[in-house]
Amino acid sequence: MRNNKVLFLFYMLLNLSYNEPLIKNKVNSLIGSPFSLKERWCKKGVGSPRLLIEETSINIHNLLVLDQNLNFCNIELRPKGIIIRFRSLLETYGLIIPYYKLKLYKGKAQQYSVYNDSSFIKIQAVKKETHLFFKKITKEKTLISSKNFNL
Repeated sequence: MRNNKVLFLFYMLLNLSYNEPLIKNKVNSLIGSPFSLKERWCKKGVGSPRLLIEETSINIHNLLVLDQNLNFCNIELRPKGIIIRFRSLLETYGLIIPYYKLKLYKGKAQQYSVYNDSSFIKIQAVKKETHLFFKKITKEKTLISSKNFNL
């Protein structure tokens, strides 16, 4: 059990395949519980379209190379951060990133990079919906940062 806590605090990369209350509570305490149905409706959705992963840090890469499929992910907005979910073999993994540790970069014309302390994921952005979703992430991060700054 202790190893799970160390893994959670160091990488914030978790196996989310199973309904484990301990992990669920840690995620909810770090980035907030999921938005309510009314809030999702007002925000016009809190989930990204299917995103193609182009490049990752070594800890995520080691999980993705276990199978021979194309690597896709999706992003879920939460009140205080995001979850980037991806699958490897039959497991679902999540990279939990609070807004205060989130760094977004737009490198190439059709690529976004999402950075955490020790991890990163570079995502291909061909469709307009993907660009709009990353604008939504930036807007949410700005709103949370300005609220924290005014306190």
